[in-house]
Amino acid sequence: MWGTTWTVSEIGASRMPAFEMASIRQLIAGSIFVAFFLFFKKASFPSFKQFRWLTIMGVLMFVSANGLSTRSIQFIPAGLSALIGALYPLCVVIIEKVFFKNRKLTALTFCGLLLAIAGIAIVFYEDAFYSTGPSFWFGVFLSAVAMLSWSIGTVFLARNKMNMDPYYSVGWQMFIAGVILFILSFFTQPHTPFKDIPAAAWLSIGYLVVAGSLISFSAFLYSMKRLSPAIASLYAYINPLVAMVFGYFIVNEKLTMNILWGALITLTGVFLVNYSIRRAAQITEAEI
Repeated sequence: MWGTTWTVSEIGASRMPAFEMASIRQLIAGSIFVAFFLFFKKASFPSFKQFRWLTIMGVLMFVSANGLSTRSIQFIPAGLSALIGALYPLCVVIIEKVFFKNRKLTALTFCGLLLAIAGIAIVFYEDAFYSTGPSFWFGVFLSAVAMLSWSIGTVFLARNKMNMDPYYSVGWQMFIAGVILFILSFFTQPHTPFKDIPAAAWLSIGYLVVAGSLISFSAFLYSMKRLSPAIASLYAYINPLVAMVFGYFIVNEKLTMNILWGALITLTGVFLVNYSIRRAAQITEAEI
């Protein structure tokens, strides 16, 4: 389901401003999460400290990461944007190594990094040299910033945990992000009145809310709590492939053997980096 949301976002964003669509999606999904906990779980409102933490996470994970990735697919194929987003584990490793000096990079890690870069280069070669104008590279830039924001958010979450139900927390993050995105949409893109939003866009938003936010994100949080990190992280390898195949059949995006091979090489590199980090952590624990 999460993989299909890239293509559905592309369909919706082709019929209305991307930031406005993302804001409506996050407001609806966030409101459902928050309302459920307030009325059925009798949860209390976040404290000022919690609200500040929720705002930072909402900006990183949903305003920047989700909002910019939604905007990027107005310029580049949804599958390529999803593949760039899948590079976030590599970015997390680099951030922690450069800024916190707490990642031991092995030969296997470097091998994974090189494979990921090589795979992306293959996909770019297939796409970039057949695209005209700066819009393609602008879309790549937006997607890269979105991936970087998700990576920073992941590091921030790991280092600044908050004692709060994760589903309730995500609901507030989505709601806060929805408000910010709605304001942002007024200053960056032409605004479409609700009555003028076409039915196809509303159907896209509905699918993104139910399949992308409520079901997929809940499943992601549940898997992170119940499964080992190795298994829970499988979504990062599956999403781009689903997005590419789904985009090919639904919106006729280009899908060649070079793009598929490039994606597989990139995801293999991401897997090797993740595996090397887990292996190093296991060795360290065994030594202790």
